[in-house]
Amino acid sequence: MNLFSKLFNKTSNLLSKKIKIFAPISGTIVSLKSVPDEVFSKKIIGDGIAINPSGKKIVAPIEGTIGKIFKTMHAFSIISNEQIEIFVHFGIDTILLNGKGFKQIAQENQHVNIGETIIEYDLKFLHNHAKSVLTPIVISNIDQIKTITKYSGVVTAGKTPIMLLTK
Repeated sequence: MNLFSKLFNKTSNLLSKKIKIFAPISGTIVSLKSVPDEVFSKKIIGDGIAINPSGKKIVAPIEGTIGKIFKTMHAFSIISNEQIEIFVHFGIDTILLNGKGFKQIAQENQHVNIGETIIEYDLKFLHNHAKSVLTPIVISNIDQIKTITKYSGVVTAGKTPIMLLTK
């Protein structure tokens, strides 16, 4: 490796930024491939993980600003301070419930810290009325990410990292 290559590699490493994404809900991490909706399982809108939920609230997975909260409260986007856009979508076909089983706590354009509650949900109701409660968490602007490391296991909302991104 010549001197230019060494300097370029050191400079590009200094410009890289590592960003931790935390669990927006408590539960067990599963692969996006397990989600019974091709939009997620085939990574059409981005890459990430899904969580089989066990809790009762959805929290901010990163410090940033809430973008859109769907009027049915089943999904929202958040843009981190580093301009990473994360899309959290509780369950599959939960839009058909028209907001039943969900309670919005935070507001669009609100700045939130990791772990602040955005939406509360009734897991028992959603288990009984949704096609699936598997909750995809995807990076929608994945083209701006150099690397994505996905974790596995049981996670706690706002406490456990689920992904490590390099921007």
